[in-house]
Amino acid sequence: MSGAHEIDYKIGGEDIQYVEIELDPNESVVCEAGAMMYKSPSINMESVFGDGSSKNQGFFGALAGAGKRLLTGESLFMTVFTHEGQGKAHAAFAAPFPGTIIPIHLPDVDGELICQKDSFLVAAKGVSVGIALQKKIMTGLFGGEGFIMQRLEGDGWCFVHAGGTLIERELAAGEEIHIDTGCVVAYTKTVEFEIERAGNIKSMIFGGEGVFFAKLRGPGKIWIQSMPFSRLAGRIMANIPLGGSGQGESSVLGPIGSIVRGN
Repeated sequence: MSGAHEIDYKIGGEDIQYVEIELDPNESVVCEAGAMMYKSPSINMESVFGDGSSKNQGFFGALAGAGKRLLTGESLFMTVFTHEGQGKAHAAFAAPFPGTIIPIHLPDVDGELICQKDSFLVAAKGVSVGIALQKKIMTGLFGGEGFIMQRLEGDGWCFVHAGGTLIERELAAGEEIHIDTGCVVAYTKTVEFEIERAGNIKSMIFGGEGVFFAKLRGPGKIWIQSMPFSRLAGRIMANIPLGGSGQGESSVLGPIGSIVRGN
């Protein structure tokens, strides 16, 4: 895959970041639906099947690309932003929850990156956004968040999002690390990835750390997040009151809300 558009960018924000991309005339970026924060008036938005990485892929090629995205649980469509005016134009794309946006120049990682399906944010048009199914049956059956990953290929810039604090690790040949499946953000194609059972039956049932974890072996680079969205959502769901008569502040604050309201 080659010919991705050349783009300039800057990343702003601290807890909840955004990336602002500068486009020359006829340059484009592609992103997940709903990621845009703002754009210049000269930038046109167009929804496309798949990732729009190939101009001559035809209907069935586009349909196949969209089908791959359906397997990852993403929308069939992506949005392409193209600068159709003169001079410079800017478009910004926001992270979906607190964390860090990681800029990755694909030629620096041998043209390919494997990432969690929810971490991709935006990329230069021409970068292919596909899927990377794990080969081993154990991984396929029990991988959970680590089962279906996204494969980003090309020679341009891409931006992925890590929740919470970001850790970057360079694994030496044969070096191994065990990670919660949801905490794996991305890794280079030279890294071996498989799913390992989390200890014995007692640990699996009562350990509280999940039944399986990801085993990654170098050489290669990996990116780890401290707060995957699934963990954040799980904590929120666990603290939503079940039942009760209150609404509004009372239902959100629980007993404190009821006391404040005089109940």
